[in-house]
Amino acid sequence: IELEDPLENVGVKLVRQAGAKTNDLAGDGCTTSIVLAHGLITEGVKVVSAGMNPIQIARGIEKTANALVSELKLISREVEDHELAHVAAVSAGNDYAVGKMISDAIQQVGRKGVVKIEKGKGTENSLEMVEGMQFERGYLSPYFVTDRDKMIVEFHNCKFLLVDKKITNPKEMFKILDSAVKEKYPVVIVAEDIEKEALAPVIRNKLKGVLKAAAIKAPAFGERKRHCLEDIAILTGGTVIRDDMGITLDRVGKEVLGTATKVVITKDSTYIVSDGSTRESVQKRVSQIQNLVENTEENFQKKILNERIARLSGGIAILQVGAQTQVELKDKQLRIEDALNATKAAIEEGVVVGGGCILLRLSEKVDSIKNLLDNQEQKVLSNNDTRYGYNAARNSYEDLIKAGIMDPTKVVRCCLEHAASVAKVFLTSDAVVVDIVDNMDIKFKPKLTRKKIQSLTKSFFPKKLFPRFSK
Repeated sequence: IELEDPLENVGVKLVRQAGAKTNDLAGDGCTTSIVLAHGLITEGVKVVSAGMNPIQIARGIEKTANALVSELKLISREVEDHELAHVAAVSAGNDYAVGKMISDAIQQVGRKGVVKIEKGKGTENSLEMVEGMQFERGYLSPYFVTDRDKMIVEFHNCKFLLVDKKITNPKEMFKILDSAVKEKYPVVIVAEDIEKEALAPVIRNKLKGVLKAAAIKAPAFGERKRHCLEDIAILTGGTVIRDDMGITLDRVGKEVLGTATKVVITKDSTYIVSDGSTRESVQKRVSQIQNLVENTEENFQKKILNERIARLSGGIAILQVGAQTQVELKDKQLRIEDALNATKAAIEEGVVVGGGCILLRLSEKVDSIKNLLDNQEQKVLSNNDTRYGYNAARNSYEDLIKAGIMDPTKVVRCCLEHAASVAKVFLTSDAVVVDIVDNMDIKFKPKLTRKKIQSLTKSFFPKKLFPRFSK
């Protein structure tokens, strides 16, 4: 949303940050964050107008938000497997078919497995399992992005160059990149690091359209990094270039490159879909790691090895979204994304009673909010059962957990924290700075006299709200 009035638009951008930040971290709860921010700002302006110190109000909001988040964590509990479908369905607008599909996907790949959403070929939603892995490393430069809307790099039938050292000289990669240009295949470079001088020619040729490429920093450090590179090599059928093995980057050709059916790289993570040709090698590798687990007594080392097994053998679940039209497809994709993100948030930090009732319960801790509640809300609070609340779908008061109405704790937490953060900034701001544009109202144009400026200041920034700026 962009408003024509530049001053009003500053307020819009500020409140929008609450929703955007919540959506980035929790994947859901955008609307709730904005509603909470609006409520805090509205009530805050009232008390500031009555003469209260805005700094003290901001501190009070911060302390209250921290206290409510602490209380929320005490109320929260771990989500059970059979409840995942309910969490997803509620976030998808009570679409239980979507909820079941997401739950099935997570059951197949595990709670820490990879689930992705793609455009389907038909009109119905479907679930597909493919071989692949994901690791937490993103592209080294946004110039590699191929889809500006999603800010991702996406390649099909691409090659992988795996290097267990820092690349400092661009000439070292010349032979590999020259082959990629001539044969017109995309290449993903995964190295310990790539210095700017070595990365610059790759970016330059990508921007010119000569080369399809992306660069990623290898995941983890030390021995774990070496093992991760080897696991990627097993999955893609490539070879890790390592000086201590007598393999130097400047002398190798395309024979060392791995292959993947598809790769998607975001700013934070990378997922690779295998073509299935390395299935036996992957299974053999998994067996080797399982033997290491059995012969290892240290718990931390066992955890690392089990993570490698899960990454190699878990596979990737792909939710294919089907629709009759592009408009329907976009709407379904957004709803399924919200549902998947809500489910991941529930796995990460647990669940609480849904339907907005948890916020109502938390409001008991704040007297000023409690006094504003109407009779129906007091009815919920008067019941000692914390699972009791209002089910809007059935227009009835009941046990919401039993009815499958739950909210991810992480979403509620982010809503509270980010709404409070934005409200504090709003209430403690004395002035805003905006650019003057040609079509702006005359009262904002330059060459105003001091007297006119003082008059406008008092008009737009009331003394009670903005005492220092009004002077």
